Amino acid sequence: MVDPVKLAQDLIRRPSVTPRDEGAIGVLEEALKSAGFTNHRLAFAAPGTAEIQNLYAVRNGDRPGRNICFAGHTDVVPVGRPESWQVDPFAAAITDGKLYGRGAADMKSAIAAFAAAAARFTAKRQGKFAGAISLLITGDEEGPAVNGTKPVLDWLAEKGEKLDACIVGEPTNPTRLGEMAKIGRRGSFTGRLTVHGIQGHTAYPHLADNPIHRLSAMIAALTEPLDDGSAHFPATTLQFATVDVGNPANNVIPAEAKAVFNSRFNDLHTAKSLEAEIRRRLDTVGGRYDLVCECSGESFLTPPGPLSELLVGAVQAETGLTPELSTTGGTSDARFIKNYCPVIEFGLAGATMHKVDEHVPVADIEALSRIYERVLDAFFDA
Repeated sequence: MVDPVKLAQDLIRRPSVTPRDEGAIGVLEEALKSAGFTNHRLAFAAPGTAEIQNLYAVRNGDRPGRNICFAGHTDVVPVGRPESWQVDPFAAAITDGKLYGRGAADMKSAIAAFAAAAARFTAKRQGKFAGAISLLITGDEEGPAVNGTKPVLDWLAEKGEKLDACIVGEPTNPTRLGEMAKIGRRGSFTGRLTVHGIQGHTAYPHLADNPIHRLSAMIAALTEPLDDGSAHFPATTLQFATVDVGNPANNVIPAEAKAVFNSRFNDLHTAKSLEAEIRRRLDTVGGRYDLVCECSGESFLTPPGPLSELLVGAVQAETGLTPELSTTGGTSDARFIKNYCPVIEFGLAGATMHKVDEHVPVADIEALSRIYERVLDAFFDA
């Protein structure tokens, strides 16, 4: 059997800060091999990027059927100042019933819970089930996400490997296990705005064109509400991250002003339609400007249905709680998986993810593994 807590510790002890692997994928490979999985180590490196180690592991039953996939990432964010931690961030120490370490919440413990649940399920069924259990694990979720889940999914499609359902083990619960699952995510749209003016003396503004004044009007125009939300999504937001002029003199009107904003948008928009609305508002203010746009992921939704019902039932049986089906938060690799099969996200509590002294209760790791096992039972008994 695979012990989820011990495996989580072994994974945390590998300092796999993006884009480094440091042996984390190998640790998981060994655990899955012992549970009868076939491992496929996949390395990708787009031009100008570091090579990323990924893993697709699959355990087939004794007859054809559906493939349920558990997806996650072994890469973690930097620890910041190590001296700020109460414990070594990569020692995986257990103190007062809590497992500490970078990746404890986001999301090495969930990966360990996947593996342990699959091992227990296949052992008790003695390999007799219709279909397959797979794990899709990347080392490029916290990074640019170009050498991870997306190319692995392309590789699966080329091989004719079909996924029928997927659970992503992101830390979806705000404070305690069982509160929330994610059935979709908002899109993320970034705009880099440059407003052009005419440089001049502040005492002679009629001989210049102050881009700061027009940028201020543009900011006001863009921060007016974009919508009121939809059935499963909150209202679209647009937040300015920085405004820059770079002018050291107090008697000079600058030639240009720059700003960067990010919008988290719901399913009432696409990146294309959102850009069109943003440009319309900028054009209303007028003047010369340049706008460079990028979208790291469109909004998406897996409507409540069979997959969410399986997960909610498992959570209720294990915790007594009914998780809220939410679309809040940032982006995740579910944005790639949704093009291939229904996807839902459920993991541990995320209150300490990316923080100093990141930790999760040991009991929650064990309970999460039992929830995943309940999902497997329901999926293959359906």
